[in-house]
Amino acid sequence: MKRLIKSHKLDDVCYDIRGPVVELANQMQREGMDIIMLNTGNPPAFNLNAPDEVIRDVRTNLKNSEAYCDSKGIFPARKAIMQYYQTRGINGVTEDDIYIGNGSSELVQISVQALINDGDEILIPMPDYPLWTASVTLSGGRAVHYLCDEENHWFPDIEDIKSKITQNTRGIVVINPNNPTGSVYSKEILQEIVDIAVENELVIFSDEIYDHVIYDHKPFYHMAGLTDETLVITFNGLSKSHRVPGFRVGWMMISGAKSDAMDYIEGIDILSTMRLCANVPVQHAIQTSLGGYQSIDDLVGVGGRLHIQRDIIYEGINNIPGLSCEKPDGTLYAFVKIDAEKFNITDDVRFALDLLKQERILIVQGTGFNWNKPDHFRIVFLPSPIELQQTISRLEHFMAHYRQR
Repeated sequence: MKRLIKSHKLDDVCYDIRGPVVELANQMQREGMDIIMLNTGNPPAFNLNAPDEVIRDVRTNLKNSEAYCDSKGIFPARKAIMQYYQTRGINGVTEDDIYIGNGSSELVQISVQALINDGDEILIPMPDYPLWTASVTLSGGRAVHYLCDEENHWFPDIEDIKSKITQNTRGIVVINPNNPTGSVYSKEILQEIVDIAVENELVIFSDEIYDHVIYDHKPFYHMAGLTDETLVITFNGLSKSHRVPGFRVGWMMISGAKSDAMDYIEGIDILSTMRLCANVPVQHAIQTSLGGYQSIDDLVGVGGRLHIQRDIIYEGINNIPGLSCEKPDGTLYAFVKIDAEKFNITDDVRFALDLLKQERILIVQGTGFNWNKPDHFRIVFLPSPIELQQTISRLEHFMAHYRQR
C-alpha cells in the first residue's frame, strides 16, 4: 500500500494546547516523572469539581436518555438557556434559536462551516483560542487576525480591525472574557466592534464560555444585548463555570437580524441534523446549572480559591525578572510576556520544551495561540495555592539561569 498523507487542509492548522510539547510531557509522565500540567483549563484535574446537584440530575435522568433527542437538544435545557439570556436583557430569542452541542467547540465548527465558502475571511483576535483559526481554515476560509493590544489591557485594536476588512470578510470573532489573556472587555470597546459589524454586514461570533469566571466584580456585557442590527451567534457552556469539561455540553444562541439570515440558519440546521443530536444524558445538567445557587461565585469572589490563585500567579510572575503579565480580569489563565532579548529567545516552542525538561512544568507557547512573536506563553492558575507557589519558585529558578542557544 502506498504511503498515506494527511489532508493539505491541515497544513496551517495547529492546536498546541495538545501538541508536541504535551506529547513529551505525557511520555515523561509514563516514565514516572511528576509534571505540573498547566496547558489546559481542566478544573476537575485540580480538585475543582462539579456541584453535587448537577451530577445528581444527570444520574436521575440517565434512564430517560437512551433515545435520540431533537437535533437542537432537549426542550427543558433549551428553555433554560433562553430564560438565562432573558434575565440578562436579551429578548426576541426562542427555544428554536438555541442549539446544544458536544461542547461549544462542536458548534463553533458547525457555525463556521455553514457560513463560509473557499476564500471567505473571518476576523479572529490575536492571540486567539486556536479552535477558531483551525475551524475557519478547515472550512476553506482564511483567518485574518486582528491585534489585541497588550499596552491597552489586551483590548482589541479597533483601527487594526477596520484596516483588515475586505470585500471577502464575512464575520468577526470576539472572545470575551478572553482566552488566553484573561481580559474582560469594556462596553465601549464591544460597542465599537458592534458598529463595525453592522456597517460592514458581518456576523458576530461571540465566544463567552468564561462569562461566569470574572474577578473583582468586573462588568460583563453580552454581545447579543448590544445589537439587533446584525446577526450575533453566542457560544457558552458548562465546562468552566460548573467544572464539567468532560461532559462536553455547550450551546450556541442565534439572535439579532435573523430574518436576513434564514438561508444561513438553514445551513446550520442541516449540519446539526447530520450529527443527529448532542449527548443526551449531560443535557440534563443544563437546567439545574443555570438556575439557583451558583457556586462559581464563591470561587471567583474575594477570598475564593480561584481569586487567590489568580493573585498568586499575577504577583509571582511580575516579581520574576524578565517576565510580566497583565492582571487577568477573568478566565483561568495569564498570558505571560518574556523579555525575549534578555534571554535570547527566538523559538518559543524550544522555550516550552526546555522549561518542561528542566523544571517539569508544562505551559503553552504564545505562537500556539497564533501570536506573531516568540515572546509569550499561557499559564493556567488552577493548581492549589501551595502548588502555584512551588510553580513560581521553579519558574524563577529556571529564568535565573536560562538563555536560549
